Amino acid sequence: MPRHKAAVAVFAALVLAGCTTDKPAATTRPAAPATSAQGSGTGTQSKFFVQADFDAQLAMRSQTPQGPTDKPWEQAIAPKMTDTAKYKKDGPYHLCFSNAAVDNPWRQVGWKTMQAEVGLHKEIGKFTALDAEGKDDKQISDIAELQAKGCDALIVSPNTTATLTPAVTAACGKVPVIVFDRGVQTDCPVTFIKPIGGYAFGADAAEFLVEKVPAGGKVLALRILPGVDVLETRWSAAKVVFDKSQLKVVGVEFTDGDAAKTKSIVSDYIQRYGKIDGVWMDSGATAVAAIEAFEDAGVPVPPINGEDQQDFLQKWKDAGLTAVAPTYPTYQWRTPIIAALKILKGEEVPKMWNLPQPKVTSENLSTYLKPNMPPLHYALCGCEDLPGFPETWGGKKS
Repeated sequence: MPRHKAAVAVFAALVLAGCTTDKPAATTRPAAPATSAQGSGTGTQSKFFVQADFDAQLAMRSQTPQGPTDKPWEQAIAPKMTDTAKYKKDGPYHLCFSNAAVDNPWRQVGWKTMQAEVGLHKEIGKFTALDAEGKDDKQISDIAELQAKGCDALIVSPNTTATLTPAVTAACGKVPVIVFDRGVQTDCPVTFIKPIGGYAFGADAAEFLVEKVPAGGKVLALRILPGVDVLETRWSAAKVVFDKSQLKVVGVEFTDGDAAKTKSIVSDYIQRYGKIDGVWMDSGATAVAAIEAFEDAGVPVPPINGEDQQDFLQKWKDAGLTAVAPTYPTYQWRTPIIAALKILKGEEVPKMWNLPQPKVTSENLSTYLKPNMPPLHYALCGCEDLPGFPETWGGKKS
């Protein structure tokens, strides 16, 4: 918890399946239509796909970010600054946070990191956070409640994109709003903070499979849930890559982020097709469960992507897997606090704050594998310099 007068209201979390809005009907194992692109097995393109954004994110992968080299959470790629002079005021400040959920390890690591960042700043007199528990209706209510609490700035991590847009738009008229992690369909927030984005993540993973899986190989795509922009764009980018390849996507399945369901789905596909040549995932949280399905079936683990979660990185090393780990760094949870203070001090911030988004490869795996941290810890937390590390994050001093 923050060391200065911080009041944090945190509620129990629900599972990812609790998100019930912004969800189009899932299309799994689509029949092969007439066009060659759809014939790859990827189905129709997501309504979230924007070609210009796709092109921009893929270009950002090779661009050098601006900012402190040892603090990637303060860096920005190709920033266009916005003036915040009208929000300048004297402290101490009351910062408020509407959080979508803490219902998975990635969000839990991020939440601990954000609280530790708050604790670094004496000018924060009060920090109030409400957990929406993965429910759109609760987050809409939370945002309204926070506006009545005298917040000097409001940070929002939206549960879903379209449904939360009106609530965020309404808040923008009353308090400076900082959105991060997941986006909304309005540009009224002072800044939107995110790593490069879902297109880069999805393309990194798909390009790896195109490189490693022989032509004609069968790929299984595993998604968490529909309706969240960063997840939709991960898949839509992968679709573009797969449609241009000679790989066959034999299934696109939603796992709800559940390890048992993931393992069951993969086992079913192994039985159905005899051999799966590659696994693409829009989130690595259940990557180890997918790997175990192959091991239990007594067949080789094919090329696969995960994320920077320690259990996956350790499995990768121990089993000598052919793998890659695109990331969506949890160090981004530090940036909204830093941004809120800059805004309240009248300092410029990037309108679109694109943070660097590293990729874990076989060449740098040892850099991110941290045996003293728990299995569900994310390596790119940016928390190593924060008070309480590693114990607050469940680790042991090495």
